[in-house]
Amino acid sequence: MLELRPSCEHCNKALPPAAADARVCSYECTFCADCVDSVLGNVCPNCGGGFEKRPVRPARNWKNNNYLGNDPARVQVKHRPVDAAAHATFAAPLAALPPEAR
Repeated sequence: MLELRPSCEHCNKALPPAAADARVCSYECTFCADCVDSVLGNVCPNCGGGFEKRPVRPARNWKNNNYLGNDPARVQVKHRPVDAAAHATFAAPLAALPPEAR
């Protein structure tokens, strides 16, 4: 189950459970869309994978207790600003490859 981390790991922007601009990699590294596009170039600084829009967990119990009230979002912040120069070096060979080919 997704942790629904509360903020962007780079800029620390709040990303509540229903945030439309939250992006995650397959390891759930969480960044805002602005950082993914302008800082990271769609290359996760932790694994090299790409990012996708994070799904929204329903706030209401529509069926079988599968909702935020039963499975709340994570509250612990993981703020790890990215070193832009180091990321540029890391991402250079990966950026030309589509995420599914990395």
